[in-house]
Amino acid sequence: MCGIVGYIGSKPAKDIIITGLKRLEYRGYDSAGLAILNGEPLIYKCKGKVHDLEEMVNAGNAEGTIGIGHTRWATHGEPNETNAHPQVSYRDNFIVVHNGIIENYGRIKRHLEGRGVTFASQTDTEVLANLIEHLYLEGDLTAEQAITMALSRVEGTFGIVIICRNEDDKLFAARRGSPLVIGVGNNENFIASDATPIAEHTQRVIYLNDDDLAIIQRDQMSLKNTSNLWVEPDVQEIDFEIGEIDKEGYEHFMLKEIHEQPRAIHDTFRGRIMPDRSAIRLGGLHNVMSELTNADRILIVACGTSWHAGLLAEYIFEEYARIPVEVEYASEFRYRNPIVRKGDIILAISQSGETADTLAAVRLARERGATVLGICNVVGSSIPRETSAGVYTHAGPEIGVASTKAFTTQITALAMMAFEVGYKRGVLDESCYSALINELTAIPDKMRKALQSNNLVEELAARFVNSTNALYLGRGYLFPVALEGALKLKEISYIHAEGYPAAEMKHGPIALIDENMPVVVVAPKENTYDKIISNIQEIKARKGVVIAIVTEGDDVISKIADHVLEIPETLPVYSGLLAVIPLQLLSYHVAVMRGCDVDQPRNLAKSVTVE
Repeated sequence: MCGIVGYIGSKPAKDIIITGLKRLEYRGYDSAGLAILNGEPLIYKCKGKVHDLEEMVNAGNAEGTIGIGHTRWATHGEPNETNAHPQVSYRDNFIVVHNGIIENYGRIKRHLEGRGVTFASQTDTEVLANLIEHLYLEGDLTAEQAITMALSRVEGTFGIVIICRNEDDKLFAARRGSPLVIGVGNNENFIASDATPIAEHTQRVIYLNDDDLAIIQRDQMSLKNTSNLWVEPDVQEIDFEIGEIDKEGYEHFMLKEIHEQPRAIHDTFRGRIMPDRSAIRLGGLHNVMSELTNADRILIVACGTSWHAGLLAEYIFEEYARIPVEVEYASEFRYRNPIVRKGDIILAISQSGETADTLAAVRLARERGATVLGICNVVGSSIPRETSAGVYTHAGPEIGVASTKAFTTQITALAMMAFEVGYKRGVLDESCYSALINELTAIPDKMRKALQSNNLVEELAARFVNSTNALYLGRGYLFPVALEGALKLKEISYIHAEGYPAAEMKHGPIALIDENMPVVVVAPKENTYDKIISNIQEIKARKGVVIAIVTEGDDVISKIADHVLEIPETLPVYSGLLAVIPLQLLSYHVAVMRGCDVDQPRNLAKSVTVE
């Protein structure tokens, strides 16, 4: 969602903030703004891109060593200059940037208007700024006191950074449900909504917890909680280099991240497979392995691509660990009074670790006594800190909004969990366990081979660039992959696409099939291979155009499909890891040919931190 960058030190703040905002463009936004404090606050805001903001700032006189910047994804009020952040309080004493939603802003606004406070924008953020100002003036409070009192009165989520004009040697920052990270430097400090703008300046960071308030100065930082007690900051080292958030010669981050998947898969299992390949050891689950092994039921909660990974994990856990699994949309889980029992295992999957709906599901499950585990990529994010244990995917930063390596590394981590649990439960014998481990170590090389189809996929994309609809079909382990392929096409090319279990085609979607409907069939060889051949023949009988993802050397489907993309042979449980590669490439090339903004699709955000 929205992005925040703040700086206080001795360097020109505008350069650090503008560069930082560019690092956060992947989160999705529709307007941008910056405030520099140099005696008087200098405010620059615009609808559009950070590049447009940069031109405004360079044309002005934005000199100063303390400042805050923001990229806004509109919630309250349309995208325009007035509603862009920073928002300034009615007497100009407070400058605020804010991620999240203040749910009771309407009630607060009416209260303040009744006391003569005026408003310029439609945003809930201006309501918060004016509440702070009102308390500051009416109560003769310090900035810290006014901010603390205001935050105690608001409902909803926030990650905020505030400048008080009368205390111009400080940044104030607080969070509740929306992430903030402080970067610790030498006589300078940084703050951002995630670590990507900070990595080029310092590797030392502090992740704020919910209801923390940080007072950040050039040479020091203090932290308080809601009880007004001082908190000892937990300084951590971030685990990526600046090169990981550059395109490194690729046209788009998405293409780079598709090609990074062999390395990402290797990093996910590296150090977790014993050197002799005799066993899997997931250290992050050590303290809960007994509960996981003896679980009667696993509930997986996730959203979007992570939900698709969870659905595939359901198949894997049930086959290889023989534990019943239910997969829930986190966005529905908390609102339908789910049955969660003590002894249940809840698996929360989120690339960012900050997905608002998934985090809410985690908290609900904890309240009801379940053991909650996390599968996340971002170290130090909220879900790992609020779960009992879990597994990091170690995929490295994923900048493209449309997840690619997050999907494959999540599946890898979940598969390793299932295999370790299945072996400890006695479901897997030594031979099967060993075969699964050995084949997993071969997947990165097979993925590299699958990526060699890029040019062929690009040629194929040119044939379907003007399609308006597409159908994706798969069976078994490949059904969730069909869903993911359809989602990718929708997300970045804006072509309507739907994924279905292939056998369900006859229960409705077959009515859509004609000579103008491309049908992507994910059909590597596995135990439903003969069935999917029948499904393809049904499509061809109705003049449908079939694009088939098949196992290398397939001599049956290749004769009846219109177009074939081959992937290396592997065990069925891993077929999705390879089959998703050409689907990702197909969506990418179609989107590029249609002139779409691949890394920042319209209306989407990378980390959905509001409901």
